[in-house]
Amino acid sequence: MPPVVTAVTDRVHFVETGLVNWTLVAADDGVMLIDAGFPGSRDDVLWSLRRLGFGPADVTAILLTHAHIDHLGTAIWFAGAHGTPVYCHGDEVRHSRREYLEQASPRDILSRAWQPKYLRWSTAIMREGALTHEGIPSAQALTDDVAAGLPGAPQVIATPGHTGGHCSYLVEGVLVSGDALITDHPVAPRPGPQLLPSIFNHDEDACRRSLDTLAAIEAEVMLPGHGPLWRGPVGEAARAAQTSVS
Repeated sequence: MPPVVTAVTDRVHFVETGLVNWTLVAADDGVMLIDAGFPGSRDDVLWSLRRLGFGPADVTAILLTHAHIDHLGTAIWFAGAHGTPVYCHGDEVRHSRREYLEQASPRDILSRAWQPKYLRWSTAIMREGALTHEGIPSAQALTDDVAAGLPGAPQVIATPGHTGGHCSYLVEGVLVSGDALITDHPVAPRPGPQLLPSIFNHDEDACRRSLDTLAAIEAEVMLPGHGPLWRGPVGEAARAAQTSVS
C-alpha cells in the first residue's frame, strides 16, 4: 500500500505503509522522525516529509524504537548524507551500531517460507533492503536533556523484549509503541492488538512484561510499528494483546 499520512495532533503525524510505519513530529524549526522504515523506504519517507513542508535537511533528529532494519533503514542514509543525529535507548546503542545483530535469522524465515504469507512478506522486504547489515556508528543514547530539546519533548518508555533495548515513546500524549505492541502485520494470524510472532522476538517473557508497562500508560492514541493506529485507551490494547498470548 502507498503511504497514508494521518494527522494525530497538530504536530504528530503517523505514516502507515503495508510493511512498516513511522511517525513525524513537526516543530517551527524542523521535524523529528521516529523510526525510519527500510533502506528502500527512502522515497516514501521523503515524500511524507514533503507532505508537511519539510526536506531531509529539516530533520533535526531521528529516534529509533529499536535497531531492526525495517526501523533504522533510512536513518542510515540520513546519518551518513546529512549528519542527522540518531538516538535510541541506551541498551540499544550497540545494536544500532551493529556491534551485534539481534533479529530473526534468514534460516528462521526460510523455515516458514512454505506459508504463502511468509513467502510474500519475505519477498517484499528483500526488495526494500532487508538483508542490509549496515548500522549507524554515530547512534547515541537519548538522554533526558536531549529529549527536552526535541519536538514534543519525547518521553522514553523502556519496553524490552522484541529486542533487548527496545523502547516506546510518549510524545504530546500519544504513544509510539514500535514493535512492543502492534495492531497488524503481513504474517500476523489476525488483525488487532498483539505481539509480533515469537520468531521475531528476542525475549518473549520480556515482551509480555513490557505489555504490563504499556497497560499502565494513560494515553488515548497508539502509533504502532506495524498496522493501523489505535484510538482508545492504550491499556485496553495492551490487555487485549496479553489475552492473545496467555
